[in-house]
Amino acid sequence: MKTKQFIVGLTLSAMLGGGVAVGSYKLLEDEATTNVSDEQFPTVRYTSNMRSSDAVVPEGLNFVKAAQVSTPAVVHVMTEYSVRSSEQYGSPMDPFLREFFGDGFGERAPRGPQLGSGSGVIIASNGYIITNNHVIDKADKIEVVMDDKRKFEATLVGTDPTTDIALLKIEADKLPTVRYGNSDDLQVGEWVLAVGNPMNLTSTVTAGIVSAKGRNINILRTSQNRDLSVESFIQTDAAVNPGNSGGALVNLNGDLVGINTAIASQTGQFAGYSFAVPSSIVSKVVDDLLKYGEVQRALLGATIQEIDAAFAKEKDLKTLNGVYIAGVEEKSGAEEAGLRQGDVITAVNGINVAKSSQLLEQIARYRPGDKVKVAFIRDGKDKNTTVTLKNVNYSTELVKRSNAEPIKFEGANFSPLSKQEMNKLGIDGGAKISNVQSSKFRNTGMKDGFIITRIDKYPVNKPADVEKYLKNINDSVVYIEGVYPDGLKAYYPIGKG
Repeated sequence: MKTKQFIVGLTLSAMLGGGVAVGSYKLLEDEATTNVSDEQFPTVRYTSNMRSSDAVVPEGLNFVKAAQVSTPAVVHVMTEYSVRSSEQYGSPMDPFLREFFGDGFGERAPRGPQLGSGSGVIIASNGYIITNNHVIDKADKIEVVMDDKRKFEATLVGTDPTTDIALLKIEADKLPTVRYGNSDDLQVGEWVLAVGNPMNLTSTVTAGIVSAKGRNINILRTSQNRDLSVESFIQTDAAVNPGNSGGALVNLNGDLVGINTAIASQTGQFAGYSFAVPSSIVSKVVDDLLKYGEVQRALLGATIQEIDAAFAKEKDLKTLNGVYIAGVEEKSGAEEAGLRQGDVITAVNGINVAKSSQLLEQIARYRPGDKVKVAFIRDGKDKNTTVTLKNVNYSTELVKRSNAEPIKFEGANFSPLSKQEMNKLGIDGGAKISNVQSSKFRNTGMKDGFIITRIDKYPVNKPADVEKYLKNINDSVVYIEGVYPDGLKAYYPIGKG
């Protein structure tokens, strides 16, 4: 009996002791957990716990207004390219065809029209749209799809490959527009939005900050416009992908501060940085295309070079901020204003220029005949001069695209080319022939639609040039050079008389 009582008592004591121990441990555990959380680890909160109906978004980070203002005025630009006669069949060396269909399959594989797409920005309610030149370059057909899904065929008003800007026109009224903003006022670190149609995802808005200004990435320096290209891009980290080209870069007010143009990527997809043509350049290019049909490029007339620490030491320069003049062209505005090799330009019209891209951007805002005040350093002394800017022909004249008239000559009809036809074929002018079979040209082998670009050694820019040169030929036979609308080049002899 005593043994049984002893065992029961022992059991009760053990249970009581265990309860006290567990309770004490629990208190210590809570205290320890609280202390560790407060001192070493942040409290984890999941999305559902973070929602709050009375949360207030800081005004400076609210992108809603900018998106609402800009999205309706950003369009999808759809392009179509016909296959050139020399490209009607796939190359037997096409790796895609060889991998899937075996060697030689490409020789008999006809190709259909090629399609492309990009973005554009409506800047006038009557249908004027800005895009990139590379979006519509050599396109046979250009269509514009609005944010509200309406579709229009667009005509090409003009292009400027040196800034990669093109202007389109659709026949519509009362369209939503984006107003120009001042890209000069943009600050590094300021929020901006990229609006466009990446990868055919229409009306896409992404946000980022201005990462840098005045960037030169040498993307426009082709053999054709090597010495005239203007690159002073706004660099942002707003996500931009193929299809965004030609779309809007806007500030938080929804004002257009740039046209998205390029990305820095080794894969072809967004890798952290994108580049936009600043609105200060865009607005001037568009204004020129509307007024003159051609961009009026003003040139300083000097060869310029960047200044870095090594170059400054070599030339014994006292500053790293500015642009070094490596040479001055004869008859140029720079020469007439007294600028010399070795001068360092530091400002244009009171705007500091620390690098070449900034200088080119400032000069690109003006037209031939405009005067600019240039601040420079010579032999360590600050100086100023006034430069009258000139064009590539060292003239102050403005070049306006002539509205060439069709003519009839020797029984054939000759008509001028549209800007879209010239852009597609990469030519500056020409005369398109028709009614060949009823004319003197029927025995040459020439077909209707042939575009004459040269007669003997003389360039043909407009229909009247055909009559001008053929009426005055002295040789018994001259050669007519040109191209067909499908890109096939041809040469035809024609005799005198």
